[in-house]
Amino acid sequence: MADASQFCREALTGDLEESTQRRLDMLVPPVAEVDGQAFRRVVAVSRFVFEALERDSTLLARLAARDELRQAPPVARLAATLAEACAGCGDEEALGAALRGLRREWMVGIVWRDLCRDTSTVESAWDTARAVSELAEAMLEAALGWLEAHFAPRWGRPAPLADATPSRLVVLGMGKFGAGELNLSSDIDLIFAYPCEGETSGGRRSLSHLEYFTKLGQKLIRALDAPSAEGFVFRVDMRLRPLGEGGPLVGSFAALDRYYQDQGREWERFALLKARPVAGDKDAGRELLERLKPFVYRRYVDFGAIESLREMKAMINREVRRRGLADNIKLGAGGIREVEFVVQVFQLIRGGRDTELQTPSLARALRCLARLELLPARVVEELEADYLLLRDLEHVLQALEDRQTQDLPASSLDRERVAFALGRAGWGELESELVAVRRRVHGHFEAVISVPQERAPSGDEQALAEWRALWEASLDREEGEALLVSRGFADPSRVLARIEALRRSKAVKGMQRIGLERLDALMPMLLEAVAGEHPDGGEQAVERSPGLRRHYFDQPPDIALERVLGLIESVLRRTAYLSLLRESEAARVHLVRLCAASPWIAEQLTRHPVLLDELLTPATLYSPADRERLRAELDQTLARIPEDDDEAQLEALRVFKHAQVLSVAASDLAGARTLMNVSDYLTFIAEVVLERVLAMAWRGLVARYGEPQGGESSCEEGRAGFIIVGYGKLGGIELGYGSDLDLVFIHDAAPQGTTSGPRAIDNGVFFTRLGQRIIHLLTAVTANGMLFDVDMRLRPSGNAGLLVSSLEAFADYQHRHAWTWEHQALVRARAVAGSTLLRQRFESLRREVLGKPRDRERLREDVVTMRAKMREHLGSGGRDPERFDLKHDPGGLVDIEFLDQFAVLALGAEVPALLDYSDNVRILETLEISRQLPIEHAGALRNAYLAYRDIGHLNALAKRDSMVSVSEFSAHRQAVIECWRAWMEPK
Repeated sequence: MADASQFCREALTGDLEESTQRRLDMLVPPVAEVDGQAFRRVVAVSRFVFEALERDSTLLARLAARDELRQAPPVARLAATLAEACAGCGDEEALGAALRGLRREWMVGIVWRDLCRDTSTVESAWDTARAVSELAEAMLEAALGWLEAHFAPRWGRPAPLADATPSRLVVLGMGKFGAGELNLSSDIDLIFAYPCEGETSGGRRSLSHLEYFTKLGQKLIRALDAPSAEGFVFRVDMRLRPLGEGGPLVGSFAALDRYYQDQGREWERFALLKARPVAGDKDAGRELLERLKPFVYRRYVDFGAIESLREMKAMINREVRRRGLADNIKLGAGGIREVEFVVQVFQLIRGGRDTELQTPSLARALRCLARLELLPARVVEELEADYLLLRDLEHVLQALEDRQTQDLPASSLDRERVAFALGRAGWGELESELVAVRRRVHGHFEAVISVPQERAPSGDEQALAEWRALWEASLDREEGEALLVSRGFADPSRVLARIEALRRSKAVKGMQRIGLERLDALMPMLLEAVAGEHPDGGEQAVERSPGLRRHYFDQPPDIALERVLGLIESVLRRTAYLSLLRESEAARVHLVRLCAASPWIAEQLTRHPVLLDELLTPATLYSPADRERLRAELDQTLARIPEDDDEAQLEALRVFKHAQVLSVAASDLAGARTLMNVSDYLTFIAEVVLERVLAMAWRGLVARYGEPQGGESSCEEGRAGFIIVGYGKLGGIELGYGSDLDLVFIHDAAPQGTTSGPRAIDNGVFFTRLGQRIIHLLTAVTANGMLFDVDMRLRPSGNAGLLVSSLEAFADYQHRHAWTWEHQALVRARAVAGSTLLRQRFESLRREVLGKPRDRERLREDVVTMRAKMREHLGSGGRDPERFDLKHDPGGLVDIEFLDQFAVLALGAEVPALLDYSDNVRILETLEISRQLPIEHAGALRNAYLAYRDIGHLNALAKRDSMVSVSEFSAHRQAVIECWRAWMEPK
């Protein structure tokens, strides 16, 4: 709507001025409280208001007295006025007349405020839409309440619910009504439901709930919709109910559950996006919609929704052409419906994961698209501004005669009225602006829902046609093999047989029609993507990702295709993933690149197809989050899930962990992260997951047993602390792909204390159960795999010891009973989750134990003996002279770790800085800085260590073992052996 200063007497010219004056001459002049300019403006535009004022000369005075020409009446006032009016109605005819009279009066106020924004509180079409929606809700509730009371003597009342509350009709508003965004002359789309079966009582005859609520619903429709001399209240449309006009008028919750689960169609998911309880038992209505959420919102990213929207839009386009509705600002190209479709498709695609999108309001959902970065902020701003102009125009069109229309006016006089109402100089200016708006809206709509083939560059069309022919077996064998050879495939016969086996497989033959259509559309694109990543892939091959390609540059596309086809086979029964890959070129390209580069990633994607969602956003795929961002993202994810739903929270944790590890692996392969960064990020993921698992386990046990009692030495007065200590790679901030977690659990509770709840248990029992619960949450296996494998053998006394130790018991064990190898393990220990104060106490204890003076020769003997045992049991034994075990053979990774551990234990008392770190690289740096290790030795060990770990990561991603070429690492190996001899075997 234009600035209010544009509305002035001088804007009325020619025929519009004459027409307006004729109307003014027929009306009683307004009372002094009514602004004369506003009066003239509204009468000039709205025939509906003119006729209402002609019929009721005191109407404006009443609205002015209640200040309703300036601001919308509060909902409570609407309800009170309606209740008073309905109380005096003796029959349905009187009810209808009362509702229609009040509706006319309040609608005059709504139109007035919309057209006179300079003197009202209306700022945009959203305010007007909300006012109409609130009026419709109040009318519905008032009519329903009157009908329930009026027919109670005849039909009785429904049986109460299980909690003894009255059972009432549930009225769901759909479409714009559910969104709270009705236009001035909207129909109201409704669905009627009731909570449970039963019979009425207290009336002259007993009815089943189905009969009662059907009769009540029919009466409610008639009260609002039946035409009379007074007009109507709201036109009611019930066609969105299950089975439409052929279905029952009302349904029980159980019946609706069954229908949507067994027969629900895709367009009904779109319809239910906007559902909202608007009258009757609203609490029960919210319960019903909660039950229907799994039908509306999928847990995965659901690109199948785009295809359904395309079909709906195509059907609308056919109807537009048939009925000549190109000028319809709702259904035509670039109209209101296209903005709504853009928002709705994102709600269905993403709403299951991004629950902020689970709102019936288009305004709120649209703004969420920018916050979630699903659309650029600029696009969202354009869409909202253009949508509001279209809705403003729609409101003016309907204000002319209170008629449901979105067609641009044919008469020149009405066109001038519309232009004047919108503050434009004339129809020509408005029409030019409207053309630009609709072109812009249609462009955004096409960018979101156009068919992928329509977006393909012209150069790709021929390639896609060839691959389509190959997939559909339209080529003979020689032609198919020639095509594969020309695109770089090494074994065309085998590849052709593999593709043929997929197409003829039982899984494919058993697919439903829509799934087959999605597979047939995807496969040519996927074959082109595989071939296009190979340097010999023909003209279509592009050097897109040198960082990733170095891992498969000399590898034929046959290998990538085999890995990708394995994934396709795993999702044939979950065809939304086929849609995702069809719709998103980015997802296809990155799927092929990552599968070509790493069989480990291909395996992860095949096991957990939900990770395909991550391929949609390359910016985050190759940029893993740091610890704080991980915490924020995980908190945001878990905040969408009820706190008491451990199963859902755990599934979210698993998906989160897998997705974050995939991001680290992708950035690792692309060369976007250094070795140290990779281990840091993998360790951050584990730490954040452990924090949340500990919080879940603690919350559950405290809810059952109460808080454990703190002891005299507890860090927090009255409260017992608990920590998770990471050992090994976790403690050393050196996690790799697939690493398990070496953990130790420690508490500082009162030894003889109990928990504070009504079901009190001993502190020791509480913490044992806490430890067991943590391990269960980490290791439980579901369809989404597990979080982490856990090894608890490094706790005091190993598997024979208590699962959870007190800090005092842990200290006593370390001082009096621990073996040298256990102190070696303590070098790599670090508290990673739990009480901050207890973590500090643990670190002090660790420094105390490691910093004790030791007999260096005896220590050296213990370390060398343990190393010899490990080589004997875990090393390669020199069976292949050309290869050596990167980790366990002489000169390998473990030699460096043992050297570091020996140095910390031997020199910790003299060089306290060595006790600061649990990771090998910084221990080596400290030895160098403190001059305990010659610079050349420190540099050689550090370089070897980083090289070993780097190849270890890449071997894990390539699913290779730890055996590597002797010649490739001979220099590093020799340097490590020399350092080992100098330090550990000086004699």
